[in-house]
Amino acid sequence: MAKVEAERPYPPGDYDVVVVGSGPGGLQSAYCLARAGVERLAVISRDEEPAGMFRRFPVFQRLISWTKPQAPVDRDSRDYEWYDHNSLLADEPEHRGLMPIFMDRSFDVPSREEMEASLRAYVERTDLRVRYGCDLEHVSLSDDGLVLETSDGEYRCKAAVFALGVTHPWSPPLPGVEAARHYVDTGRPADYDGKRVVIIGKRNSGFELAHGLLPWARGITLVSPRPVETAVLAHSALRVRYLQPYDEYVRGGFGTNVVDAAIERIERVNGGFRVHAAGTTWPGKLELDADEVIVATGFRTPLEPLAELDVATVADGRIPAQTPFWESISAPGVYFAGNATQGAHGMAKHGAAANSTSVNGFRYNARVLARHIAEERLGIRHDRPRLERDEVMPLVLAELAGAPELWIQKGYLGRALSFGPDGIRDEGIVPLARFVDDAGPDAVAAAIETNADGKIVPVLYVRSGGRVDEHVLAPHPLHEFDGAEHRAELEGRLKPLLR
Repeated sequence: MAKVEAERPYPPGDYDVVVVGSGPGGLQSAYCLARAGVERLAVISRDEEPAGMFRRFPVFQRLISWTKPQAPVDRDSRDYEWYDHNSLLADEPEHRGLMPIFMDRSFDVPSREEMEASLRAYVERTDLRVRYGCDLEHVSLSDDGLVLETSDGEYRCKAAVFALGVTHPWSPPLPGVEAARHYVDTGRPADYDGKRVVIIGKRNSGFELAHGLLPWARGITLVSPRPVETAVLAHSALRVRYLQPYDEYVRGGFGTNVVDAAIERIERVNGGFRVHAAGTTWPGKLELDADEVIVATGFRTPLEPLAELDVATVADGRIPAQTPFWESISAPGVYFAGNATQGAHGMAKHGAAANSTSVNGFRYNARVLARHIAEERLGIRHDRPRLERDEVMPLVLAELAGAPELWIQKGYLGRALSFGPDGIRDEGIVPLARFVDDAGPDAVAAAIETNADGKIVPVLYVRSGGRVDEHVLAPHPLHEFDGAEHRAELEGRLKPLLR
């Protein structure tokens, strides 16, 4: 019996926190919760092995986030996170930056298999334990928290972190859409050899499919109502690699089309398909004949086990709506991790969103979330180092110039310092939306954001006398925000707090 429990830890019972999921979001959350002092912690997963979605996706095997094996900083340093957008975080230097170990360097973006290997290594090296093969079936409220019914039995906890992913197919309510394949059922590239393919959707998954099928398909048409927003893509994780089909189209190449049209219906015709569409940026109707139609219209979080809690959602019901600390806005004690944390929009000024859809962003969310749960739900207080006045300026300038949390989670996370009766305290990394909305002692939060012109700028949020003022500092062509100009401006903004 002891051997069985060693192989399958965390039997059903009472815990402070339960993490559901063994993808990167679940693994990062479990690691950070343990390091935050949460001892009565259980980690369960329906999968038989770690890695979550990366055991299957992306369909054509290459990620869209890069890792640079050789960088001008040490791989075990915080600075290396700038160059490695795929490794999970660790306090111990020897457990950081694992992704490069498994890359064959044929690309600067890892393959699916390399990412899966990296996550397996993280579990082994950090000694993370997971109860695999434990399927979440139903979640309900109790007098002191939550009850999670699983295939192995009942788990009771004060809070739960659901790292369920956003990988279940979502299709719009289009007549005939059920006859088409969804991205998740794409199959092998060879299945499309010599065929005409219509891809419905022009976001990440749509362009990934088009790029992967270029060597195989006889013709490819991407279609959706909105035009390709190249200005937005320039700041996204899509990268130029997936935009080759779009490049071929705008240069007038034959065989690839990118069309702005609303789909009216999909019908079967002569063993193939006909897609009926109406132009959105141009007048008229189209009939697109194809041998295959693939629906690449997105994914959703599988919230069925939480149905009794009536979890509020956004994005056509696909994503749980969350507070700045990634707690359900309608179900207290229900937190989310991984790419589902995109349901917390944060400041989202000028249409620029944080990178919470990707590992490089949500890994930082998990660290902040773990500290929040430990403190607010369990009363585990964490140290807030005291700073001397002459330490404030160098710290804030250094964070603006190089903090990966701020640069990757632009407009969402900031570095906060408080100025109270017991001195100046380093509050660490915090969600900006919570900082702005909270009443509290005098404080400052430093952040990196994108302005209305698309330029990256440092921003200070200064709380003084209960009022929060926003100060956008000047941009710099080399993004050097720790020079004399920014120091002078920073001194002026912080002078009332440093008196």
